[in-house]
Amino acid sequence: MATELSSFAELKKAPTAAAAPGAPREKEIDAQGRAYATGRRKNAVARVWVKPGTGKIIVNGRDQTIYFARPTQRMMIQQPFDVSQRNGQFDVIATVSGGGLSGQAGAVRHGIAQALSKFEPGLRGAMKSNGFLTRDSRVVERKKYGRAGARRRFQFSKR
Repeated sequence: MATELSSFAELKKAPTAAAAPGAPREKEIDAQGRAYATGRRKNAVARVWVKPGTGKIIVNGRDQTIYFARPTQRMMIQQPFDVSQRNGQFDVIATVSGGGLSGQAGAVRHGIAQALSKFEPGLRGAMKSNGFLTRDSRVVERKKYGRAGARRRFQFSKR
């Protein structure tokens, strides 16, 4: 259980569970040598595993060129590797669900950036400065009653 402290001096000397601010982050990998992270964008959620390899990216059991047909979506997924200059050094396995293809590409990018920063904590600064670690919180506004959509009104009729 917790130890009893009788003064502030003892509290200052007592070890804490949380790391000190500014302390270097530790590498977070599992038994298979993979780093895991969850990426989110709009309604899409991506579970991403990153491990050292040849640069192969598998999304929902398919190659990225097949799953994301648009070049802009494939470019979006490659951005964390381009920024960190790690092209072709990591294999990515991602399972993504929800949302559309654009949101899913953003979710995979978010997950890759987080997993890379867990695998190599030194890359965190580059990822953060480019905004890849921040979850884009913009989502579709809900439809309101008495309206055609979130804000659109029904067509006005004079007669």
